[in-house]
Amino acid sequence: MLEKYGLKLIRLDLPFRLNHVNCFLAEGEDGWKVIDAGLHNTPTVKRWEQELAGKKVTDILVTHYHPDHFGYVGGLQELTGARVSMTKVDADAGLAQWQKNSINQLEDNYALAGIPNKIATQMTSNTSDFIPLVKPYPKVDHYFQEGEMIPIGKYEYEVIFTPGHADGMVNFYNKETNTLLSTDHILPKITPNISYWFHGEPNPLKNYLDSLDKIRKRDADFVIPSHGEPFYGANERIDEIKSHHDDRLAQTLESISGGATVHEACEKLFKKELTIHETRFAIGETLAHLEYLRYEGECRREIRDGVYWYYV
Repeated sequence: MLEKYGLKLIRLDLPFRLNHVNCFLAEGEDGWKVIDAGLHNTPTVKRWEQELAGKKVTDILVTHYHPDHFGYVGGLQELTGARVSMTKVDADAGLAQWQKNSINQLEDNYALAGIPNKIATQMTSNTSDFIPLVKPYPKVDHYFQEGEMIPIGKYEYEVIFTPGHADGMVNFYNKETNTLLSTDHILPKITPNISYWFHGEPNPLKNYLDSLDKIRKRDADFVIPSHGEPFYGANERIDEIKSHHDDRLAQTLESISGGATVHEACEKLFKKELTIHETRFAIGETLAHLEYLRYEGECRREIRDGVYWYYV
């Protein structure tokens, strides 16, 4: 299906419940472009060795700094000598997120969220486990600019900044074919995780909803996501995602009707048993919704005994 766009989908396995990431290869006049690279682990390295055998790679386009997209970029750059492009915001985040000072700050942040010490320690350790999966860091040669045009395969794509899932995430849009490379911004079956991580943009959910509105104006027909299968009808999916967040905001408000910590609200919102990795994202998503409500004036936050307390 993607051959007519000059794209090849490279589906890489992930060791999570979300068990894959879609990366891409696109042939250009001077060589091949890679879009995202997966985690830096042995299966990913071997897969790229197979896919890139005999190919000259000129560019690696990084959609955002999360490990399943950014992790092997540095290793692949060392292997190929390719030019790396991403936003300045996410380049800085990718280089800072897994440093010792950032890791050490996590337990203080989790204490603010009211998370029990044992769980907080496990969550911090889970984050540390990603350090070898994102190194070596790449040398970023070019920072994406909003609206710049980039040839990818057989067409040129507009770079669209879509903060929310990550502060510096981008989508690529081709007007001629009305096609969107939606990365993690719009997914066909699940809603992207929108988390506040105690750093970066203070209201990521608002940014995400605004970014959905920005993409909605394109009314893209064909959508190629970074998880799941390509699908048709970006705007229909956008409306579904926005409806989901409306419902989730109402549920979040209900979860703090008598006052609650972030951890207590999270336990009310996420009923099923979660792994420690999943708990990290559940806490981040709960906090993003709470902060959205706070900025909208629908709830308040104070610090009680060193812990955030949200109430209506």
